[in-house]
Amino acid sequence: MKKMIYLIVAVLMTGCSSEPEFVVKGNIQDSDSVTFMLQKREAGKFITLDSALSRNGIFKMTGSVQFPEMVQLVATGRQKRVSFYIENSEITISGNLDSLSFAEVSGSKTQDEYQSFIDSNKPLSEKYSNLYIEYQSARQENNTEKIAELEKEAEAIQNEMTQLEKDFVKNNPSSYVSPSILNSLSYEMEASDIEAAINALDTNVARIPVAKDLMARAQVMKAVAIGQKAPDFTLNDVSGNPVSLSSKIGAKLLLIDFWAGWCNPCRQENPNVVRVYKEFNKKGFDVFGVSLDRT
Repeated sequence: MKKMIYLIVAVLMTGCSSEPEFVVKGNIQDSDSVTFMLQKREAGKFITLDSALSRNGIFKMTGSVQFPEMVQLVATGRQKRVSFYIENSEITISGNLDSLSFAEVSGSKTQDEYQSFIDSNKPLSEKYSNLYIEYQSARQENNTEKIAELEKEAEAIQNEMTQLEKDFVKNNPSSYVSPSILNSLSYEMEASDIEAAINALDTNVARIPVAKDLMARAQVMKAVAIGQKAPDFTLNDVSGNPVSLSSKIGAKLLLIDFWAGWCNPCRQENPNVVRVYKEFNKKGFDVFGVSLDRT
């Protein structure tokens, strides 16, 4: 009797300790004997979550994720892939190897939310693409009046697309898609607006890396906002000697010039910086140039 009780308890404990997992079932035509890899991007590189060999187009992958996130299914050696939001559920991917990027993904609630957003944005995207074709023709014809007209229309479409993104984030605080959309919006947002948007997300959504990175970026933006004291930093000069920003603070007016050899606008501006430096240096003006070149 005791053995039976222990066995029941062990079974119950095993069931309780099992973690939720995803199951990805693939049905990809013309992919017999093709190896598929399920990958996610992390810290600037792709990490393989699982892989499987297709048998007559059928394969299966399993694993677990902490939260819904974007991954890609890659057909190795074929340069074919499809991206989708994975979560701990049973997900089915159906399609053809030649058009894998258009494969149908079902079973992921987060992917459904993302696809809904893409579909709502599709009419504007198509309109913008058609407008771009007209714009190219106008440029070839050097039709300045038409170019100005099309640029105005393009700006209006871009504003509509931006508003769609803002509306999605505002209306879907519990969606794990919202932080990614917010990330694309953030480059034209003030730090306080980014913080407010993150704080409006559901707690679990606000904890994922994309949202945390956005909040960290907002803090950096606030630290270097107009009127704030510039944070000190030290870099080596062309001779390898360390030079700090604070060592230049003695100037009445200091220009911090971030530039790079591969940046054409920067190179075009370099002579102007040199000219202004020569003209006003004796009056207390100085330049602290920071090259973004890696070598």
